[in-house]
Amino acid sequence: MIGRITGELVEKQPPLIVVDVHGVGYEIEVPMSTLYQLPTLGETVGLRIHQGVRDEVAVLYGFFSEGERELFRALIRVNGVGPKMALAILSGISAEEFRRSVEQRDTATLTRLPGIGRKIAERLTLEMQDQLDGLTSTPGRLPGAPAGTAAGTVPDDPMAEASAALVALGYKPAEAQRLLQGLEGDDSEQLIRAALKKAVR
Repeated sequence: MIGRITGELVEKQPPLIVVDVHGVGYEIEVPMSTLYQLPTLGETVGLRIHQGVRDEVAVLYGFFSEGERELFRALIRVNGVGPKMALAILSGISAEEFRRSVEQRDTATLTRLPGIGRKIAERLTLEMQDQLDGLTSTPGRLPGAPAGTAAGTVPDDPMAEASAALVALGYKPAEAQRLLQGLEGDDSEQLIRAALKKAVR
């Protein structure tokens, strides 16, 4: 099992990134919370890894902090919540907001996330109650991981890249377009962040 990867960030196609380790490129799916903290292309990045299997193929999920990885692992243990939905949750709201939603049984906030209906939201608030106390509250970064955010290279069509990322997170194409409508910017990560904030209002 792969527990961590440190190497050169060579590609960003949200929510997928590629990290080169001694000539081997690892495709890693990351939540937007991690994507926002990635360095520019060509720089070194260190991620904690959860290794899963999809259609008999190994899939890597990457996280800057141990707290994020622990929350991801707790989420996929909930009946009806798979890795894709767990990434969407970590992308749509912060760990603190999720904790507060669970503690207050705020299903309204959770149902605004892609793919989460009332039943799943109720199950999350019920099954996650006891697990929250055992999760790491203070996130830690691997050596080489940046403390701030960086934009990387500017894509040819940031709006199209942002739309594709939202669809990959579980939003329908029409919903992704609605969330992006009226937003401006030449950086796809900023557009994704703004769209996700709009989604949970």
